[in-house]
Amino acid sequence: MTGEFITRELNEEPDATAPDGSDVRILASSSRGSMAHFELPPGHVSKAVAHRTVEELWFITCGQGRFWRKNETTEETIEVYPGISFSVPAGTHFQFRNDGEEPLEAIGVTMPPWPGNDEAQEVPGLW
Repeated sequence: MTGEFITRELNEEPDATAPDGSDVRILASSSRGSMAHFELPPGHVSKAVAHRTVEELWFITCGQGRFWRKNETTEETIEVYPGISFSVPAGTHFQFRNDGEEPLEAIGVTMPPWPGNDEAQEVPGLW
């Protein structure tokens, strides 16, 4: 079986606002996953959310800040900066903040593909 080729260029303007409040630019997707670019302005803190069914992989491309994640057994806050990648398993509570002077930017991959804003639920956060 042959899949459809998808090619997308990063838009200058956001395509949407994520449930956590960050700006989203939609990138390529397939039947098994989707990819997006996330941006949080300097000094901003995202809303804390948890995803019901999707897991995510993040890769920071610009800026600096902190990322908090918590599940049933583990809670941690990590420093984030260009070049670091990390996972967000389904059901994990997470929140991030931009502590720098430039936008905090990341590429995120969801598996399965992002099903829509009902996927995320607000949860109590760290900040």
